[in-house]
Amino acid sequence: MGEHRFRAYTALHPDHLWIWRKAVYVDENQRTWLPIITEVRPLRLQVLLRQEDVPRGEAVRPSQLPPSPLPLMWQLYPGRRYRGSDSSFWRIVYHIELSGVEDMLLEQLPCTE
Repeated sequence: MGEHRFRAYTALHPDHLWIWRKAVYVDENQRTWLPIITEVRPLRLQVLLRQEDVPRGEAVRPSQLPPSPLPLMWQLYPGRRYRGSDSSFWRIVYHIELSGVEDMLLEQLPCTE
């Protein structure tokens, strides 16, 4: 059987993720992340962010982007979560590397009013 290298991250989450262009985020180390949105329940999303080196191209202004349920920027917060630029909170479900591919699954937390 083939050997798979599996490593779970506990402290190496990106500090910030900024939208660069449609479907491409960039972290503070200039690594690119590609989002894949999956809906868990109505008004509750999950997004799989895959770290993949892709040509960044030109950055676009937020006003040039199509509407998206994802924030323009995420900032790492204590408690294994991110806060979006739209004030939403996202829980880090997992952050793993398997066979050289890094994936991070975020789940949107319900709004508390």
